[in-house]
Amino acid sequence: MKLLIAAAAATLLAGAAMAEQLPAKRIFESPDLNGPRARGVKLSPDGKAVTYIKVRSDDLTVTDLWVADVAGGEPRRLIDGKTLAPDARELSEAEKARRERAGVATRGVVDYSWDDQGRLILAPVEGDLYVYDLAARQVRQLTRTPGDEIDAKVSPKGRFVSYVRDDNLYVTPVAGGAEQAITQGGTELKSWGTAEFIAQEEMDRHTGYWWSPDESRIAIAFVDQTGVDVVDRPEVGAAGAKVVAQRYPRVGRANAVVDLYVQDLAGGQRVKVDLGENADVYLGRVAWSKDGRTLYVQRQSRDQRRLDLIAVDPATGNGKVLLTETSPHWVDLTDDFRPLADGTFLWSSEKSGFRHLYLHRADGKVLRQVTKGAWPVAELLGVDEARGVAIFSANKDAAVERRLYEASYRRPAEPRALTPAGGWWSAEVAKAGGAFVGTYEDPRTPPQTALYRADGSRVRWIEENRLAAGHPFWPYVDRLRAPEYGTIEAADGSPLWYSLRTPPGFDPAKKYPVIVQVYGGPGSARVFKGWQSPEDQILLDAGYVLFKLDNRGTPNRSVAFKTAIDRRLGQLEVDDQIAGARYLQTLPYVDKDRIGVTGWSYGGYMTLLLLTAPDTPFTAGVAGAPVTDWTLYDTHYTERFMGTPKDNARGYEASEVVRRLDRLKPGSLLLVHGMADDNVTFDHSTRVMFDLQAKGTAFETMVYPGLRHRGGWTPMNRLHRAMQTVDFFDRKLR
Repeated sequence: MKLLIAAAAATLLAGAAMAEQLPAKRIFESPDLNGPRARGVKLSPDGKAVTYIKVRSDDLTVTDLWVADVAGGEPRRLIDGKTLAPDARELSEAEKARRERAGVATRGVVDYSWDDQGRLILAPVEGDLYVYDLAARQVRQLTRTPGDEIDAKVSPKGRFVSYVRDDNLYVTPVAGGAEQAITQGGTELKSWGTAEFIAQEEMDRHTGYWWSPDESRIAIAFVDQTGVDVVDRPEVGAAGAKVVAQRYPRVGRANAVVDLYVQDLAGGQRVKVDLGENADVYLGRVAWSKDGRTLYVQRQSRDQRRLDLIAVDPATGNGKVLLTETSPHWVDLTDDFRPLADGTFLWSSEKSGFRHLYLHRADGKVLRQVTKGAWPVAELLGVDEARGVAIFSANKDAAVERRLYEASYRRPAEPRALTPAGGWWSAEVAKAGGAFVGTYEDPRTPPQTALYRADGSRVRWIEENRLAAGHPFWPYVDRLRAPEYGTIEAADGSPLWYSLRTPPGFDPAKKYPVIVQVYGGPGSARVFKGWQSPEDQILLDAGYVLFKLDNRGTPNRSVAFKTAIDRRLGQLEVDDQIAGARYLQTLPYVDKDRIGVTGWSYGGYMTLLLLTAPDTPFTAGVAGAPVTDWTLYDTHYTERFMGTPKDNARGYEASEVVRRLDRLKPGSLLLVHGMADDNVTFDHSTRVMFDLQAKGTAFETMVYPGLRHRGGWTPMNRLHRAMQTVDFFDRKLR
């Protein structure tokens, strides 16, 4: 296989003096070719230090906790993940599920939190909890139990550490003392303090409890899964197989019932929050007011066309709806709600046709619109109440670029850019003062992280990660191929952004095969001006042109663009991707008969749809972990875009894969799936396998024992998958 790739690249590069070819195996070895990246960046409460998680240079599977002092000096390691956890241990199913939902692929220090006083850092490591004392500069183990302590937090004033173990919530004094069980009697089916499957997987809510600012109360979710269907899921590993009875809320079926309580820690009283008579709703978000006198709850209707913000009296549990967002399509959950010290609050809404920020009075009435224009706010990152400004990220210049801005919420004013244009920015903003840790990347710049003042001027580098001599990617930098960006028109006239990369040694007089890398699903755009994965270099070095296109339904655009796919998944997205392939066929250096497609998850679904479209321009495809029947997928995601099978039977029928398989060209498909996938369960693929076998249609498959949708994939697993992909395309597109 490697000889085949090398031979193809040698043919392309004959006579050209270039840097050495990047060996495929090197991409998955240490040190990381992306360079030293700062992840999970946080500013200390006093603003004097920046902490972050970094992959070890000697082991891509382990992460440590680092700190950089604002005053200067070299960053230093605070907590050595490999010392605390020299070997991977068997985690509880709850912790495995949390890591799967959060996409955590390493061990060691994978999460951490500061106390609000800036005196200590809490870090869960392989099921136990450790505390780093800033004054003493030492790590202390806080828990040592057979079970896993999950979703650990430091209380706001730093006096306690809280965590969930065996489906109950516990609190332990940081200074030492007995552990206190806040709840009792929790079980896997009736649990306290843990976000349910659907909240973690689809709602981006990964916690089930919330401290009040004064530490006197905790709001706690109680999750009852007894009504959720049991899906018997085979989990096939290298040493054998077992059947997992998974509580999986499939579309149109029962969800978990989630109640919310407020626990008074001093008196022990527990008050139930009134979430309304209808229990079939989603607990979207929970937050406390600055003074702790109000608990704010976001309640989303089952059909997701209504979102209520409720102000709750924590002493009684009674609430009042402050505002309601509605849509004929769906209302997205965000983390843009910010209660302010004077009782007002910031909120984002799409009622103008684009997501923008609004300032509301304490009673919910709109005081003013903070941002406006034909562009969307991406995320409210922070607030500087002293200056009365909101700090946010936005795709204001173009859908493929993201910058940081600030805007006054006290008086009308144009947003002020804090960062330059040309690439992609993300940031962590200080709780006060407006300083931020910003990360910038573009196609020729790997992620660089620095501390910035409120005006956007740089204070110091945290991880400069400069692409220069000594950088892991430097030996191969001459083979780096930056994308060309552009747009084509959809059938309704909407501009669709694309990126296109040609292989090293590109000769425009020759004809090249193309691989379209597709996702296409709502909620994720793949075309952006950022650093591209070194893994793509395998296909580029093998002589392929790489193409991506963001079809209708993807984010960072207008509400109309995003909701065009409502109730008809798998239709407009396919039309747009085929339009992209037709555009490719007009390029003089593209072999119009050798266009392949590949994608994972929704991208795997799209791959199957594109291979089976009438008169498809695609010759071959690799479909990874594909959804093949939306009736087998979960409630919150599927019903948001499709409704239920009962109210949208025609939409579900049109989106189904198996009914299209008679149009699949024999030998054109490689089907890939993890055999322990608990998100897109393995039966999505077995349905395709069974039908194609029944039809006598030849196809190829590669399954991975023990691997889930995201979690558990080692560097060598990923290498194997990449090499299977390039080998398949070499045989089908050469």
